[in-house]
Amino acid sequence: MDGEAGGAPEVHRSPAPRDFHFCPTDLYDSEGRLRLFPEEHTRTGRPVPAEMTGEPGGAAPGKAQSDLEEEVQELADLYALAEAEAPGCLGWGAAGRDLREAYRYAHGRASEEYECYVIPEEEDEDEAALVFCVTCKAPVRACEVSDAHGEHEVTPLSKALESAKDEIHKNMFKLEKQIIEMENFANHLEEVFITVEENFGRQEQNFESHFNEILETLAQKYEEKIQALGEKKKAKLEALYGQLVSCGENLDTCKELMETIEEMCHEEKVDFIQDAVAMADRLGKFLNTETDVEISAQPDFEDQTLDFSDVEQLMGSINTIPAPSAPVINPQAPNSATGSSVRVCWSLYSDDTVESYLLSYRPVQDGSPGKDQAEFTMTVKETYCSVRNLVPNTQYEFWVTAQNRAGRSPASERAMYMTAPSPPVIKSKEIRSCEEAALICWESGNLNPVDSYTVELTQAESPEASGVTESVVGIPTREALVQLQPRQRYTIYVRALSVGGPSARSDPVTVYTTCVAVMGNLIPIRGRHYWEVEVDERSHYTVGVAFEDVPKQEDLGANCLSWCMRHRLASSRHKYEFLHNGTTPDIRITVSPRKIGILLDYENSKLSFFNADISQHLYTFSCQLHQFVHPCFSLEKPGCLKIHNGISMPKHITFY
Repeated sequence: MDGEAGGAPEVHRSPAPRDFHFCPTDLYDSEGRLRLFPEEHTRTGRPVPAEMTGEPGGAAPGKAQSDLEEEVQELADLYALAEAEAPGCLGWGAAGRDLREAYRYAHGRASEEYECYVIPEEEDEDEAALVFCVTCKAPVRACEVSDAHGEHEVTPLSKALESAKDEIHKNMFKLEKQIIEMENFANHLEEVFITVEENFGRQEQNFESHFNEILETLAQKYEEKIQALGEKKKAKLEALYGQLVSCGENLDTCKELMETIEEMCHEEKVDFIQDAVAMADRLGKFLNTETDVEISAQPDFEDQTLDFSDVEQLMGSINTIPAPSAPVINPQAPNSATGSSVRVCWSLYSDDTVESYLLSYRPVQDGSPGKDQAEFTMTVKETYCSVRNLVPNTQYEFWVTAQNRAGRSPASERAMYMTAPSPPVIKSKEIRSCEEAALICWESGNLNPVDSYTVELTQAESPEASGVTESVVGIPTREALVQLQPRQRYTIYVRALSVGGPSARSDPVTVYTTCVAVMGNLIPIRGRHYWEVEVDERSHYTVGVAFEDVPKQEDLGANCLSWCMRHRLASSRHKYEFLHNGTTPDIRITVSPRKIGILLDYENSKLSFFNADISQHLYTFSCQLHQFVHPCFSLEKPGCLKIHNGISMPKHITFY
């Protein structure tokens, strides 16, 4: 890249050839550059042409060009680059011609200033001939394969490059995966670190609280014992003091009597006798007085037993297990709810000791928990609980706390759970069906809206048969047009879906796929009635009569309330049936009618069918016509029936 481009050049460095020293200097710095082009070439002894130095006064252009070629060739010989291709420095091409091109590019521009000049490497024919030795894990020339690498595994360089890129991409993918795992592990470590720090903080607070309580208890015990000892001391000293005073009084009395007696002994006889009598009475009274000479309070101390049971209980309540951290309540899992219950799950850090959990919940109305809503709490031993007796299709707010002997954890974050909806109610009287479809309508059965509905179809011989053969999901409204197979009986259920999951099945209804039928006006007149129907012998049709209350979802002739003639075409064979209550006689018709005559005889309770074109009688029903009937017509596939009524009765009919 030319230094005039204004940006720092990108330099590609390749390993230097043997005995070639790399000099990181600017090729075009006139002062500090390496003298690759000396003014006097020591090998040739010829001066460098003026064009090479940028000095004026050069030779003629032709001669200068020739001298330039010679000088470049000698320079290439000097560095042994003439014949061999070797990696260069500063991103040079290795061949001698690359050096000559560089020299030509620099000719006449030595006086200009450049940051750096880089000649891009170009893939030449020799480089294209390189192959990759898998054994040596190095690129080699194709010509060297048979020599030093004859027994080695070699592959094209491009293929080796692609393989190396693929390997690098795989390693990068593994590295990215490992980075994600390490980041997740680091996040988990951070959470554990915070939890351990919080646990030890709570443990320190727990110890401090317990020890303060113990010290307060001991101080209270000390005050109580000191007060009791003081009271006992006071009582003993007061008793001893009373005895001491009484003893002193008695001693004074004794001393007084002794002195009085000694004085009496020195008196005259007459006085002595008089005083002796009085003294004798006094001494008698004093000596007869009982004197307490036993100590009322012994000086020995009683054995004081200290009751520290409550202190021991407090000491025993101190343990190294802290109160647990707040549990992490899980979001609602799919299909974890029914119409009256939800399964709530949560988790806790593994280093927490928990004796039980307190699971609390309350209903949510209009998207926010009502303050006046009652809260319910239940004690749970496991990290999951099925909460029952809930309202269908209702959102509840749950939170959980953990507890052990050390205390109770903070409450978890609040999580919203929702019960499944109630089963819908199918409107059986509003069901409409035809040969290949049925329109099903239902009521939601829920006060709150649901997300969607699912219609489940069971095709069976009896409504009691089980096994869902088809489900129509994601129905946003309370009706669905369901595609069915013709002439089949289906048991149909409907489920409602919400965030809480699917509801239970609705009560089943049975649907029959019948062909499109038209019921004519009632024939309310007794007697004989005749009409004709033009048919296409290639169509599937049914003609006959039915009572007004015939089931609309059943085929004509499938019950005891209708009588008909039915035609089917299968594999070019015509099949005719005369149906009543699902049965038909075994009758073969050889000539396919195109116009069918129908005779209704109320008086004789008969219904007859004729091939009107050939006046042929086909079949006659003996009917229990206890009420008037309607003429009926149906086509199983698009087609046409042409009805003729109000016509005169043919002569051959009169015999039937």
